[in-house]
Amino acid sequence: MTFEILNSELLDDYTRAINVLPLDKLSKIKKNEIPVDYFQFYKSVSSVYSSKIEGEDIDFDSYFKHKFLKVEFKPDYTRRADDLYAAYDFIDTNRLNLENLKQAHALITTNILPVSYQGVTRQNPMYVLNSNDQIEYVAAEPRLVNDELEKLFRDIEKLLKLALNQYEIFYYASLIHLVFVKIHPFQDGNGRTARLLEKWFLLEKIGPEATTIQLEKNYYIKLSNYYNHIKVLGLEYSELNYKKSLDFLLMTAKWIEEQE
Repeated sequence: MTFEILNSELLDDYTRAINVLPLDKLSKIKKNEIPVDYFQFYKSVSSVYSSKIEGEDIDFDSYFKHKFLKVEFKPDYTRRADDLYAAYDFIDTNRLNLENLKQAHALITTNILPVSYQGVTRQNPMYVLNSNDQIEYVAAEPRLVNDELEKLFRDIEKLLKLALNQYEIFYYASLIHLVFVKIHPFQDGNGRTARLLEKWFLLEKIGPEATTIQLEKNYYIKLSNYYNHIKVLGLEYSELNYKKSLDFLLMTAKWIEEQE
């Protein structure tokens, strides 16, 4: 398969590393009885844990009470998770393409960025800093951002038209997440959007059951690994080595394997 920015070079290694077919395992995972709408519950899980990865001070117990029991909290406590929840709602009924991705980003960043930056690709350099305020990563140069993003979405469009096997579905979903976050096309909200994008591709390929895959919670629980697996590809966008991405690509599929 020929791509512009994605690749299949680790697909064989990925396939060999998975011991259980992800969709087969998903169908056998015991579904807990939940006293609220099943899919709304899991969107809430996604919204909270994707927010927590970005340092938001919110816990799931409180958000559950806010969302389903109508307990009132200070607006600042819940509004960014609510914005992310709105984006997870959005992907339920909208096709995965670049224009809709920009709309989803605008929802995600309603209370993060000014309107002029919501859903708008950046035209400035972007550096990702670590907890020690050191440069962890230099994102795609401004002159490359739109071209790289368009390449990614042409590849996604190609994948959406193909009948993929289970390994390919989860492999490309994770790779799309990784490539997007390395482009880092927006001023902020890139991590939240990248995780949403992985979920969105899974929704397109396997349907509503993708909502229950707690990939965001898994990334939060394994946060050090999550960041290290992203970091290991390299410091500069132009020097990224995707041959080192296998550990990252396996995170969601391995989470599914671990479930009882």
